[in-house]
Amino acid sequence: MQRFSSSSRKKDATPLEEAFKELLQTYRLEDKFQEKALIQMWPDLVGHTIASRTNPLYIKDKKLFVKVSSGPIKKELQMSKQKVLDLIEAKFGADLVQDLAFF
Repeated sequence: MQRFSSSSRKKDATPLEEAFKELLQTYRLEDKFQEKALIQMWPDLVGHTIASRTNPLYIKDKKLFVKVSSGPIKKELQMSKQKVLDLIEAKFGADLVQDLAFF
């Protein structure tokens, strides 16, 4: 049975957050992870009232597609589109979403 020498190990322990970021970079999954995080955090960004009547579906070509079940909420979101984009940019950066589509 062969033992591993202590010299083959890394000397410093890497924090979990840093290791996770490295993993995402290595496999080029950063964008997908951010997209899924945005969809998961949608209720926190827009509030309970709007989130209960909307469903963010997916992001394609830097455009977030949101299904809206209420006409007045859809109109309100269209009028405050830039505010929602600003909230997303503040939380995730400008590279993730550049436009919103409501249907």
